[in-house]
Amino acid sequence: MKLEICNLSGYKIYPSRGRTFVSADSKTYRFLSSKTESLFHQNKKARLLAWTPIYRRLQRKGVSEEVAKKRTRRNVKFNRAVVGASLEQINARRNEKSDIRSAARAEAVAKAKEQRKGEAAKRKAARANAPDAGKFSKQQARGSASKVSRSGR
Repeated sequence: MKLEICNLSGYKIYPSRGRTFVSADSKTYRFLSSKTESLFHQNKKARLLAWTPIYRRLQRKGVSEEVAKKRTRRNVKFNRAVVGASLEQINARRNEKSDIRSAARAEAVAKAKEQRKGEAAKRKAARANAPDAGKFSKQQARGSASKVSRSGR
């Protein structure tokens, strides 16, 4: 006894059952019923029809065995040295007390302020020694440059 398979639904077709359709390019299609044949001619896709085994397989319906839960990998933490500091220095910083750390921060801020004051004084001295050539606005400077370029045409 030879069993055929329905081209749309995938169900078995027993002998003396079903319908056969031969297309213009002489391919034969076997269908379980007029329902499956009609759906085939309407160009319906079996994977979108909820009653077909193909749909049920794709949507994982009726699977009796539960697959074992996939184990997630735990991230392992590493302490690595950074370019400017070794691992020992990093651990020493981490373990020192907060009041020592805050005192060091205040000292660094004071040092930075001193450095800025020195730079500001140097800039003032440089301005005082500069000639009076820079006493016109940017717009005037731009205007004189454009006049020069126009006359050069």
